[in-house]
Amino acid sequence: MQDMIIPELQSENVENVLKEMVKFLKKKNKITKEKELYEKLIQREKLGSTAIGEGVAIPHCKMKGIRNPIVMLAVSKKNVDFRSLDGKPSHVFFLVVSSPDNPTVNLQILASIAHLVRKSSSLVKKILNAKNTGDVLDIVTEEEEKLNG
Repeated sequence: MQDMIIPELQSENVENVLKEMVKFLKKKNKITKEKELYEKLIQREKLGSTAIGEGVAIPHCKMKGIRNPIVMLAVSKKNVDFRSLDGKPSHVFFLVVSSPDNPTVNLQILASIAHLVRKSSSLVKKILNAKNTGDVLDIVTEEEEKLNG
């Protein structure tokens, strides 16, 4: 999972953040249809922002040809306007891509991330202060363990 983290996004808006994350997945050989994935993510954002507040966005979509769900995390020290419902900038992005054949898995992943964000008030602050991808992963794991007892 540590290799699925972008420790510092360069982009500052929805479109470029999504492009940067999709390019990262392509470079990691997690996807082959870069353009298709980007377009699906943009279409999803047009339905309504995936920024859930508290500095977090969960861009997601379903795409044919995805066997196992792809989950990645990206961090931005910049104030990214992801059109969040609370009007605040987003700094932490959980990208989820899953198969349309298994909608339940997709919903479980999204629900787990949203639950983690809502229950861990210091998650974003801790992630922004992390020194490297290993620290980011440790923080997320630690916060998950606190929730799951």
